[in-house]
Amino acid sequence: MGLRVTSLVLVVGAALLSPAEARPAPVQETGQETGLAAVPELRVTRMVDGLSIPWDVAPVGRGDFLITERATRRLLRWRGGRLQRVRYPRNLVWESGETGLMSVVADPEFRRNRRFYMCHGGHRPDGAHDVRVVAYRLLRDKNRARMLEVLRGGIDATSGRHGGCRLLITRRGALLVGTGDAAVGTNPRNRRSLAGKVLRLDPRTGRAWPRNPWIDARNRRKRFLFTYGHRNVQGLAQRRNGTLWSVEHGPDRDDEVNLLRRAGDYGWHPVPADSGDSEYNEKVPMTDHALPGRQRAARWRSGDPTIATSGATFVYGDRWGALSGSLAVAALKGSRLVFMRFDRDGVLRHTRAPEALQQFGRLRSVTRAPNGDLLVTTSNGSDDAVLRVSPVG
Repeated sequence: MGLRVTSLVLVVGAALLSPAEARPAPVQETGQETGLAAVPELRVTRMVDGLSIPWDVAPVGRGDFLITERATRRLLRWRGGRLQRVRYPRNLVWESGETGLMSVVADPEFRRNRRFYMCHGGHRPDGAHDVRVVAYRLLRDKNRARMLEVLRGGIDATSGRHGGCRLLITRRGALLVGTGDAAVGTNPRNRRSLAGKVLRLDPRTGRAWPRNPWIDARNRRKRFLFTYGHRNVQGLAQRRNGTLWSVEHGPDRDDEVNLLRRAGDYGWHPVPADSGDSEYNEKVPMTDHALPGRQRAARWRSGDPTIATSGATFVYGDRWGALSGSLAVAALKGSRLVFMRFDRDGVLRHTRAPEALQQFGRLRSVTRAPNGDLLVTTSNGSDDAVLRVSPVG
């Protein structure tokens, strides 16, 4: 594997997204906030390159990171400045279209138990496929991982479209799983389906989290649901105040950032108004407030055109200056990193898209490193990289 490290120090302007890119209705403010610290310069380093569609990065202690590649299904380890391949049961991973080896997250007790979790396509006994969350153990002093158990399978998959699967372990220890709707119109609002949802489960046992809204439901799948009505969840993040946020792709308009509420309905229902079948109608609103019940309004939306928002994390620390407290969101089609500032009530105040991060093409995943830096993956299909983004000064 090729390895090239290039350090670039670029000034982050206080640039806002252009109206065509931002247009976050109905919560839009185009001006800058006052009274904030200065926007820092950013150093952007190609920490690892020679990759092929790296989907996610997980810190595993002592400066080491696990990296997943979606299409090749390779699991890699960045250790001591070197990239190493980790052997694991790769033949169990199904890859097609947007689905393959996707999100990875380390157990909070990784240094003791060596556990980590991945979300990927899988092969079912009947010859069909699904998306599943699987627990693994990284063996000591060996570039090998052992599969421990499938924590949650049966997440719908069709051609591989809308199979996005993002993992996040919350501060209370729950494992959140953001899923796509598998391009089946009835899935998002069908609470017996795991597709088009945010799930919440116990990462040690695979059982539904005991405080889930439908924990006593007769249908066992419904017990895992935290929120529903999603199209294709690509990012999950937790704010310092404990609130949970999702990022998802819209159709030809309205990528969304949502504040997740227990049992919340996020309003995606791509079926014809006069039909109950699974025909996929992407002309309906991304959040359809005409549906029965209450639909949660997006805290940010792209309008038209979309920028294909993806992974996200909140940024904290004095080094980040005016960017501290913002939600950093990667954009694939938009080829940039967008910092979104929300107030205490979750109302959008402004967005910034630093020029320093508009030179690397499609950006997919954003992970906060232990020292507060950001790790951002590119997704261009060749010579992809893990970028380390560090405030200067």
